[in-house]
Amino acid sequence: MTTLVIASGNAGKVREFGALLSDLGLTTQAQPEGLEVEETGGTFADNARLKAAAVARATGYWALADDSGLSVDALGGAPGVHSARYADSDSARIQRLLRELSDAGANAHETRSACFTAALALANPQGEVVLEVEGLCPGLILEAPRGEGGFGYDPVFFVPEAGLTFAEMPHSQKAELGHRGRAFAELKPRLQVLLANADVR
Repeated sequence: MTTLVIASGNAGKVREFGALLSDLGLTTQAQPEGLEVEETGGTFADNARLKAAAVARATGYWALADDSGLSVDALGGAPGVHSARYADSDSARIQRLLRELSDAGANAHETRSACFTAALALANPQGEVVLEVEGLCPGLILEAPRGEGGFGYDPVFFVPEAGLTFAEMPHSQKAELGHRGRAFAELKPRLQVLLANADVR
């Protein structure tokens, strides 16, 4: 059984990764408590690389990292790479996002377009990044939250293709349509090839 460390301290993200990888025969675990990796990259891909490499070196295991976030057109791409640090809680992040959209005069659906991005990076135990993919999910920001599921900005991110917010979707639908799901769909066949040929412990 291969151990893969998920380079995150976010419990929701670690659970979601574990579910997305459940059919690959991998044992997934969260990064060690107290391990902090400074996200100094200018893009989602930069930050994913930084985290994967640092966690792999620290643990001696393969490590998978993502950097994901929400980019809102009317806010010039904000919150972008600062999505997780936009405020100190999910509800506060949503409140700030809605307030700034209102302040920007983005009150019609056509002015509230946004995109979730997930960049994934896989590093070997030596800290070398050996695989990178990116998934995108376009949508709109609603004026008020809807739904009880998910985490982060999920209650206000509406996916026209589904007619639902991320927070209203069953897990299986979010896994298929969401930015992480799309990134994992790119990652998994390449990861399977890598696992078949790699000497991993």
